[in-house]
Amino acid sequence: MTAAQWRAAGLSRRLDLGAGEDQVAAVRAICRQVALRGDAALREYSRRFDGWAPEGDEPLALGPERLRAALDALPPAQRSALELAAARVRAFHEVQVFPDLEGPEGLRLLTRPVRRAGLYVPGGRAPYPSTVLMTAIPARVAGVAEVLLATPPASDGSVAASILAAAALAGVDRVYRMGGAQAIAAFAYGTETVPRVDVVAGPGNLYVNLAKREVFGAVGVDAVAGPTEILVVADAAAPPEPVAADLASQLEHDPMAWAVLVTDSPGLADAVEESFGDLLRHLDRAEVVQAARCCIVLAASLEEAVELANDFGPEHLELIGEEAERLLDRVENAGAVFLGPSTPVSLGDYVIGPNHTLPTAGAARFASPLGVHTFLKRRSVARVSPEALEALADAACTLARMEGLTAHAHAIEVRRRPGAGEPGRGEGTG
Repeated sequence: MTAAQWRAAGLSRRLDLGAGEDQVAAVRAICRQVALRGDAALREYSRRFDGWAPEGDEPLALGPERLRAALDALPPAQRSALELAAARVRAFHEVQVFPDLEGPEGLRLLTRPVRRAGLYVPGGRAPYPSTVLMTAIPARVAGVAEVLLATPPASDGSVAASILAAAALAGVDRVYRMGGAQAIAAFAYGTETVPRVDVVAGPGNLYVNLAKREVFGAVGVDAVAGPTEILVVADAAAPPEPVAADLASQLEHDPMAWAVLVTDSPGLADAVEESFGDLLRHLDRAEVVQAARCCIVLAASLEEAVELANDFGPEHLELIGEEAERLLDRVENAGAVFLGPSTPVSLGDYVIGPNHTLPTAGAARFASPLGVHTFLKRRSVARVSPEALEALADAACTLARMEGLTAHAHAIEVRRRPGAGEPGRGEGTG
């Protein structure tokens, strides 16, 4: 399609999670019941949706010994891959630590970690040990004292060894065998066996994201995410087969996923379309890829292509071709940018180092990737000297009276009376 057809069709706008009223109501009821009934509701929903809940004295959570045992039992090649990924993720996130700031005249901005974080790692279609690293490592770098993780168990209550091993590497304290909206609610409100957390972070399905939206305010959340997305801006110099492969790589996640190629080259568009068709005949998850949303847009120029990308605000943006570096300065809205033909999104999903938990559905206009900042909070500190009080008092009292808040003005003026700052001079005592 052309750029004009793209705009006319409104394909730069995505529906809000694609949720129906029944799904929203169901999640709201789950969250309410977990908040009211705690473990009883959590077990009930876990049996219904996960197919398992702990019985008797069986623990819901797996502790450090189980995590370490899974890591020690992991095949050497898998452990080596996880260790490489963990090291690169940690190195990238360690540069994100924010120092305290000193302002003028006794003003400071202090940055401190939250005390407890609850991380969610999906487990429906496949285990995602990479997501364990991408969520837990930033929390630990931030200095979070207690890092908890929830993931859906199998019907026998087991959790994939790769998830447990990654949790051990990333410094997770406990892995809770619970999934879906009930897991988010348990973290947000706390139950008899699940402590209440300060921040919930990590990707999940529609129900997980609806739950995050429902509990926001009772707990901090990193984002409310939609299906994964990739948009590729490429010129005639881009190799068509890798471009087609990159589009398919993200579509295999979810039938609701997006993959878009925007190019100024009709020749590249035709070649990518042909290569994509050939690839579909060999993919293990071809049915999922075919069900997802994929399109090719012809732009009048690469500048227009980047304008379309900014309008879409993709989760993943690839810039491929001779103009890739030049075009980077024009990018305004993207969760993460991948430059050049040797930098596929798939590499970033695992081992490059930047976080793969990214804003979706156009949220890159105002949101950022998950990072150390997700687990930090800031507070200001002010100390005003008697001299500064005198210099600021008249303006502050004037503003207070403009707003009709005379008690505010009095709280300032009482400090200007002779001897007001001396101890033991309160009136009306004795």
